[in-house]
Amino acid sequence: MLNRIKAVGVLFILAIALYTPNLKAQSTSIYDIPLKSLNGEDINLADFKGKKILIVNTASKCGYTGQYEGLEELHQQYGDKLVIIGVPCNQFGKQEPGSSEEITAFCKKNYGVSFLMAEKTDVKGDSQHALYAWLTQKSQNGVMDAKVSWNFNKFLVDEKGNLVQHYKSSVKPMSEEMLKDIQK
Repeated sequence: MLNRIKAVGVLFILAIALYTPNLKAQSTSIYDIPLKSLNGEDINLADFKGKKILIVNTASKCGYTGQYEGLEELHQQYGDKLVIIGVPCNQFGKQEPGSSEEITAFCKKNYGVSFLMAEKTDVKGDSQHALYAWLTQKSQNGVMDAKVSWNFNKFLVDEKGNLVQHYKSSVKPMSEEMLKDIQK
């Protein structure tokens, strides 16, 4: 009788496992999220523990594109304690239509970008990348809900992987507001 109860219990657990819909796994740490660079290499966010991370959705044909200059300046001044990751996105006004090679060439030629650039990514909607799900959902980041409303929204993560702040597009990289948070 006991063996029969055990067998029924095992079958019940298997049935639940097989028939439970696959839910998106939620990351509790930004360091667990996989990311690719513009040239297709893996970016391991855990490599940046101990540094702040500034994540910016970028576009080459936007009114805010000139902010690449300020981002590069931040990278040059604070690169020892701040990692900047540009994340090209074509979801706002189709302002980033280029290929990885075209984006890389544009950024280097026009702004001398030497900071890290991720592959083109969806930052909202049904195909939102896991990084942006973490950045925009309090249920994942534990701090705030945020909406990426346009190109050049910025997210600052502290040295321990905690979301610190979300900045709208109009906040310039070298603004007093951002510098204060970076220098903390």
